[in-house]
Amino acid sequence: MIAAETTVRTLKFFVNGEWVEAHRPLHPVMNPSTGQVIAQVPYATASDVDRAANAAHRAFLAWREVPVVERVQVLYRYKDLLEKHQDEVARILSTENGKTLEDARGSVRRGIQMVEFACGMPALMMGYSLENVARGIDSQTIRQPVGVCAGITPFNFPAMVPMWMFPFAIACGNSFILKPSEKVPLTPARTAELLAEAGLPAGVYNVLHGDKEAVDALLVHPLVRAISFVGSSPVARHVYETAAVHGKRVQALGGAKNHLVVMSDADMEKSVEAIMGSAFGAAGERCLAGSVLVPVGDAAEPLLALLLDKTSQLRVGPALDKSTEMGPLVTAAHRRRVISYIEKGVQEGAMPLCDGRERMTDENEGFYLGPTVFDHVRPDMTIAREEIFGPVLSVVRVKDLDQAIRLVNSSPFGNTTSIFTTNGKSAREYASRVEAGMVGINVGVAAPMAFFPFSGWKNSFFGDLHAHGRDAIEFYTEQKVVMSRWF
Repeated sequence: MIAAETTVRTLKFFVNGEWVEAHRPLHPVMNPSTGQVIAQVPYATASDVDRAANAAHRAFLAWREVPVVERVQVLYRYKDLLEKHQDEVARILSTENGKTLEDARGSVRRGIQMVEFACGMPALMMGYSLENVARGIDSQTIRQPVGVCAGITPFNFPAMVPMWMFPFAIACGNSFILKPSEKVPLTPARTAELLAEAGLPAGVYNVLHGDKEAVDALLVHPLVRAISFVGSSPVARHVYETAAVHGKRVQALGGAKNHLVVMSDADMEKSVEAIMGSAFGAAGERCLAGSVLVPVGDAAEPLLALLLDKTSQLRVGPALDKSTEMGPLVTAAHRRRVISYIEKGVQEGAMPLCDGRERMTDENEGFYLGPTVFDHVRPDMTIAREEIFGPVLSVVRVKDLDQAIRLVNSSPFGNTTSIFTTNGKSAREYASRVEAGMVGINVGVAAPMAFFPFSGWKNSFFGDLHAHGRDAIEFYTEQKVVMSRWF
């Protein structure tokens, strides 16, 4: 079991069904709400990766022979255990990540939905057939697992994002190695314990902690056949290029710069509520966060008046406090990075309507930063172009919907975008013309459910098959065509 929140725990690797102690330097894991060390984590070396990959390969050779209807029974039991322990997992997540307990619970619930969808693999993995493609010859397709798969996941969703990957991979008959963010290792450790408790055979699922050395070792290891990644775009590109050169299939989800377009006919009260959740939920530390607010025409003044009133009332505080609406940033270093963007915005001439630096604390008291809203931001400013990954909202005013669409489409990112309007024609035109993989209409965070793909475009995604949905089944299997004739 995970140690109590006040106990400094030493993490281990989970390899071949056992928790393996690593005798090497340990690195601190912080509680962002207090600034205190809550755990120590070892970083895997290339030899650790090799050991895990070989164990996973041996397990794969047996696991792929298990009928899919039996494989998913493990996931049914896992889903049941996750539901029984979801509040515990959410508390661990909230403690090491800093997001509010309500937000953490929501992300755990989304992860459980991934497991639930993967339980349908007997139907999802089916091929198709055709009799008499030629005289006396029948043809069919079948899907078979690819082998050892690996997932490299970020700090912001330590329960949900790994579950975008391993339930699908395992249900398809593969084995899996997870390399979670070294900033949040406790949540993946607890969910691995539950998966083992569900009866998954040893070696089918493995967890290694670490940094770039472990990642690069996974990208080049000959036994690792597929790589799934979620993180920043520069690292996503590196993962994609390196793994592809070594003959692996890759899905690499990168960063974003998401625009929230508000028409003058929008329901301002409901739109602002959605914008607040999008921009400042999880302290802006998510790739679906709205970070550029685009009021169209005369929408700006009533929109910003209401937004600033709500922002001034936003309660920033400890993640586990029930009254908290926005928790701290994940680390002191990340907070300093976000602050540097605020400083850059001021230097480049943007107007801070509210400045999150006024609600900071000392680092030994937690990594808090209030919400920041910049007005009169030009599209060429740094804060309008680069991913900040924090509670900073840049307002770029435009005159009409055409200009808004051009602004969104000029971004090198294409993850998600939303429009707020009561006009169906505007919504339809926006959804059709905008260059982003996920579009919200009066929805602040257009996060697809488990049975739809997480469909980023442009520099927000490198690869061909996206995370979860039917894309996941195709990614974690290889298709074989069988032609048969009987004499």
